[in-house]
Amino acid sequence: MINKTLLALGAAICALPAYAENAQITGTVESKCTIITEITGVYGNPTTNKLSTLPADGGVIPIVRYDVVSANHYKAKITTPIAFSSSPPLDDVVDWTGTSAVTEVSVAEMSAYETNKVIYNNVTEYTLTLAGTTWFKAESTALFGYDKSFPSGTYNAIVSAECIAL
Repeated sequence: MINKTLLALGAAICALPAYAENAQITGTVESKCTIITEITGVYGNPTTNKLSTLPADGGVIPIVRYDVVSANHYKAKITTPIAFSSSPPLDDVVDWTGTSAVTEVSVAEMSAYETNKVIYNNVTEYTLTLAGTTWFKAESTALFGYDKSFPSGTYNAIVSAECIAL
C-alpha cells in the first residue's frame, strides 16, 4: 500500500508543470576595420558637358582610408557613382566612368591589393589580407548627353566605401 501511495505521489509530482528560467546572453562585436574619408572629392568642370574629379580637369579625387586590425577578415568594397545624389533637373543621359585604386599603404606587401582587386560594374573589391592602413582613391567622371551642356547648379555624387566581414 505504501508503494502504491509513493508511486501515485511521484506520478502527481511529475505531472506538475516544471518551472524554467531563460537567461539572456548579450554580446557586442566591434568591427576591426574602420573607414575614414581623408579627402572629400570635388568635381571640376573642364568642358560644358563634363564633370570630373581628376586634378587635370580641376577636380579633387576623393581618398578613403581603411584601418584594419585583423588580417584576412575583411574585404574593402568601393563603389563609384552611377548617378547624382542631387543635381539640377537633367533632360538627357549621363555617361559615368569611375575607377578605384590603392594610393598608399602602411605595409609594403599591401601593394598587392591593387594587383588582386576584383572589378565588376562600378564596384572594386579588395581582400584585406594584412593588418594596417590602406588608402584608396575613387575617380569619377560624368559626361552629359551628346555634346550637351550641364545646366548650372550644384552636383553631388557619392562614393560608397564598405568594409565587409569575411
